[in-house]
Amino acid sequence: MRDLRPVLFATGGLLMALAAAMIVPAIADLAAGNDDWRAFAASSGAALFVGGALALAFRGRVWVLAAHQTFVLTTASWVVLTAFAALPFALSDARLSYADAYFEAMSGLTTTGSTVLDRLDARPAGILLWRALLQWLGGIGIVVMAVAVLPFLGVGGMQLFRAESSDRSDKALPRTARVAASIGGAYLALTALWAAMLWLAGMGGFDAACHAMTTIATGGYSTRDASIGHFDSAAVEAVVIAGMIAGSLPFMLYLSALRGSPRALFGDAQVRCFLAAAAAVVAALTWHLAAADELPAAEALRRASFNAVSIMTGTGYVTDDYGAWGGLAVSTMFFLMFVGGCTGGTTGGIKIFRFQVLFSTVRVELERLVRPHRVVAPLYARRPLPEAAMRAVLGFYFAFFAAFAAAALGLALHGHDLLTSVSGAAAALANVGPGLGAEIGPDGNFAGFADSAKWLLSAAMLLGRLELFTVLILLLPGFWRS
Repeated sequence: MRDLRPVLFATGGLLMALAAAMIVPAIADLAAGNDDWRAFAASSGAALFVGGALALAFRGRVWVLAAHQTFVLTTASWVVLTAFAALPFALSDARLSYADAYFEAMSGLTTTGSTVLDRLDARPAGILLWRALLQWLGGIGIVVMAVAVLPFLGVGGMQLFRAESSDRSDKALPRTARVAASIGGAYLALTALWAAMLWLAGMGGFDAACHAMTTIATGGYSTRDASIGHFDSAAVEAVVIAGMIAGSLPFMLYLSALRGSPRALFGDAQVRCFLAAAAAVVAALTWHLAAADELPAAEALRRASFNAVSIMTGTGYVTDDYGAWGGLAVSTMFFLMFVGGCTGGTTGGIKIFRFQVLFSTVRVELERLVRPHRVVAPLYARRPLPEAAMRAVLGFYFAFFAAFAAAALGLALHGHDLLTSVSGAAAALANVGPGLGAEIGPDGNFAGFADSAKWLLSAAMLLGRLELFTVLILLLPGFWRS
């Protein structure tokens, strides 16, 4: 059997960090005179006890994670942290069942944004702050995983983004620690900057802090039932659009820009493709709304840009019921769910670079049909694509859509209609948040789903966030043999 002691030690440390994070909403509720502080204190105590026990049991040496242990830790940490992060939802006045609480916590830590809670405007500060903190913590975890862990593991073509100077041995932890420290500063600075801009745009201090965390994390949890639409402010929407795009870009490029290479950010092939695709979709939807709904051009642009960017980046904020925009707009929003942003950002979905790899592969195959004897290599960022990376990307596509079909059929077995089933599966697997239709669309939530459906969607969120293979490899019996 595999040696899991390093995994248990690292999981203990993460649980202690989660316990510390729970103190923040506890203090917020205590200051407001809300009894929910006891739920956060008890949950923090439970996480601290279990995490401390694991850390103490396996202390005494410097653990270095090998590749197989990194696979286990990546999945186990999300599952275990979610189990404890769900406790405040179950113990507080929200009175969620554990299935609902786990769904809410998984949606938070994976920055999906699907919810079972309503009446957010009347909820106490602690539970709203906890939802925002979960997405913020999940966002930084996702970035570190995408730039330091998954390239090392070669998951889904991520090896394309392995740094040239990175350790090519079977040891990932030292580099992960260095990357995490660098990214953490940039992530915190962007969050503080967007909180200040949202406050200046007219939000209250608490709303600005919560929305800054969930905007940079491209999570989409709001403090209001009407989401960003509650504020009805063009200035707020503009700041949030910029924040969603900022969270979708590779954080390593921010570090490069700060180190004296500002052109690195917009010279990146992924970034240029992502921005061009977003601009094209916004232009098309603006034209559709102006022509079909006879809206003024400025209003059509405002609605189209916010909601299209929100869905494309997997954030899930809404300002309008785009389900009422007509068939073309609904279809566009459905396909946007799968896109995502750039790898190395906080977004979910398939990711732009995989579309670029697929397009390059298809182009080469077409050229080979026209000129069979010509030697043509697929390119990414003007460099030849390694065959291993191409296979990984194509394998990812197959696994992604197989998982999507399984999740959609699972929801259909629960009695949901076609639109609800397919959009619910897409929203979970691509970590988008809202689906389509009356039940889970922009004005709905997942509270009416059966507990078994919520467990299914929680699994889909985890699969999508961890790039599928990181989880699926654990199901192979051979993986567990030494």
